[in-house]
Amino acid sequence: MPQSNASKAGKAFMIALGTIILLTGLFMLAGGSYLITLAGSWYFALAGLCLTLAGILIVRHRLLGALIYLAVFVASVGWSLWDVGLAFWPLFSRLFALAVLATLVLLVMPRLCSVGRPVSARFAYLGAAVVAIGLAATFYAAFQPQPIQTADGAPVPVPGKAVGTAEPAADWRYFGHTPSGTRHAVLDKITPNNVAGLKVAWTYRTGEIPKDKQGHVVTPLHVNGMLYGCTQSSQLFALNADTGKEIWHHDPKVQANNVYPRCRGVGYHDATPEVSATSNSVTPAACTRRIISTTVDARLVAVDALTGQACTDFGDGGSVSLRIGMGNTDQDLYFPTAAPTVVRDLVVVGGLVWDNQKTGEPSGVVRAFDVRTGALAWAWDLGNPAITREPPEGHSYTAGTPNVWSTPAFDDALGLIYLPTGNATPDFWGGHRTEADDAYSSSIVALDIETGRERWRFQTVHHDLWDYDVPSQPALYDVPDGHGGTLPALIQTTKRGQIFMLDRRNGKPIAQVQEQQVPQGGVADDRTSPTQPYSVGMPAIGTQTLSEKRMWGLTPLDQLICRIDFRRARYEGEFTPPSEHLTIQYPSWLGGMNWGSVSIAENVGYMIVNDTRVATWSRMISRAVYDDEGIKGGGHEGNAPQAGTPWGIEMGRFLSPLGIPCQEPPYGTISAIDLATRKVAWSMPFGTTEQTGPFGIATHLPMPIGMPTRGGPVTTSSGLVFMAGTQDFYIRALDLRTGKELWKGRLPVGAEATPMTYVSPRTGRQFVVISAGGNSATTQKGDYVMAYALPE
Repeated sequence: MPQSNASKAGKAFMIALGTIILLTGLFMLAGGSYLITLAGSWYFALAGLCLTLAGILIVRHRLLGALIYLAVFVASVGWSLWDVGLAFWPLFSRLFALAVLATLVLLVMPRLCSVGRPVSARFAYLGAAVVAIGLAATFYAAFQPQPIQTADGAPVPVPGKAVGTAEPAADWRYFGHTPSGTRHAVLDKITPNNVAGLKVAWTYRTGEIPKDKQGHVVTPLHVNGMLYGCTQSSQLFALNADTGKEIWHHDPKVQANNVYPRCRGVGYHDATPEVSATSNSVTPAACTRRIISTTVDARLVAVDALTGQACTDFGDGGSVSLRIGMGNTDQDLYFPTAAPTVVRDLVVVGGLVWDNQKTGEPSGVVRAFDVRTGALAWAWDLGNPAITREPPEGHSYTAGTPNVWSTPAFDDALGLIYLPTGNATPDFWGGHRTEADDAYSSSIVALDIETGRERWRFQTVHHDLWDYDVPSQPALYDVPDGHGGTLPALIQTTKRGQIFMLDRRNGKPIAQVQEQQVPQGGVADDRTSPTQPYSVGMPAIGTQTLSEKRMWGLTPLDQLICRIDFRRARYEGEFTPPSEHLTIQYPSWLGGMNWGSVSIAENVGYMIVNDTRVATWSRMISRAVYDDEGIKGGGHEGNAPQAGTPWGIEMGRFLSPLGIPCQEPPYGTISAIDLATRKVAWSMPFGTTEQTGPFGIATHLPMPIGMPTRGGPVTTSSGLVFMAGTQDFYIRALDLRTGKELWKGRLPVGAEATPMTYVSPRTGRQFVVISAGGNSATTQKGDYVMAYALPE
């Protein structure tokens, strides 16, 4: 009798299922056997052997194959619980794909041949239903936040004291809101109770959609009812704070920069008499209020804040060249990206020196210019402290020194400005570095505002070979001293996930710092510091040491590959030095914390910090091989030449074949630290997989797995945290005390800027503003500045 179509389809399905299990088993057997030779887990080889046998038997329609598969599945559940406990995402990686196959195996069991009594269809289908319910529950749970630490039982926070400022609370006059860099607004019109009602109030388009390495990441300023910002090509604009309508636009006519064009913010200076400083009723003289900005071709420009016209009394017709004193070579490798710091009647600027290209790149000099005339007031050349203004004729500022590419903070009462420093170039080989390079790299340096002379310094990494620049603006806040008083603190986050709390008067640690031994043995012609500083008196965020069991994948197969890659690489914990062997770095040069900086809710005493948790790998390549093989690389991410040294370097993110980070989630978090107790109050994964996924393909599944973050948070006195900066297209509002998401606003593209908030002096409405230019996870870019507010 000929077989029915249903019977043929059933047999074909069993053959297909058996083949999938067979191939899975062979892959796990081969890979697992290799993993054993690397001193790795035996699970994969043993499971692979059994799955191979199960697959062969199922293809031959034998019930024993199904029973073997189910036994492997049950054993895998036990092994997974032993390996990682009840952690959700690690269990998902180990069991979800196997559970899907287990459901299918149970469904075909009644059709499989057996020597004895056949399996009851009711029993098999009941088992399939149980596993399917478990899968459904797991899938549902994958869309629920998996808190790292909840706020339950958290101590009542004890606020410290805000650093004094005379700035109006409704304004946002500095990149970090105030000179202290706390990004905290004393505003309470938008509250946890009404934030869900936020709507788009207006949208401004700059007309410049980023391309290639460009980034639209500006945090605008708000002063007297006007917003001020800049574009990645250094165009300046002013907007009506209520409508977003452009008031003026200024084109500084820059030369193109194809290296890393972006502008994170502008500076503001107001020289009007106090009687008219808060009123628009009297129009001040031209350029009494001025906007100061850097450009991508390394200039400093000043324009009238009300009209956008160039301030012709500033420098040469409104512009000062920052290339003066920088020498005549490689000048295109120097350009500022951070907002200039306006302090008193000075504007202080450092600059980005393009990572990892060569020795002798332009100097990391920091300079202060008269905000009215553009005249150089002082220069801080760490390689030659004798140079306090321009170098002698025929000379230049010291080449290749650590730079200040991020944003300083300042304490006007103490007369100090605090500089976060980077590295001497290049980043991953330091055999050529001078004593000064090693003394100042990856540090916080306090300079006298008036003279630019050093008052103190504190180093976060010794002889930095890992690109652990201090990337974020210091936060100044007076923390409780435990005796009813406060201490004047500077709080510095780092790419390492270490948070240093220093007395900002003298740089001495308030929270204990301890030198600890670290791995040794990089390349023979470089040196490594035997110890590194650890801030043991403050929480470390995202610093858990990697291990084989922390490797991750969507399935056991890509997890196995990550385990093999991990075992093959050199990794001895943080500070494993770069070498000719493939080496894993975690925390990586991506962060930890990065340039977005923190926010301190000054009325509560909580510091909000976001981070990235993605490992990287590197391998040093001899100069001859690197040059002969023509290895390409841009230097900021990816391969880099390090010309002038004996080594180039290959590097990248430590990813699975699916393009997913090899270590277990989360890959980005947001956390609150109680500055009174110096403990984590709550910590949550931040960001979903909605706009990304395997091979970079958007899943459109908003699983809150926690994604890499860029940009930073802001807080308000009403108890809210606002942040974008994720790899999905949202800006979010969180409850300050719990981390619970209260609202999210959909953006047209991703945003990697830090938001800001202000109250309009005309309407009294509070606005939250974010620049959305796209993110690194997608190719979708935009030129949006968007404002959210409660309905009128």
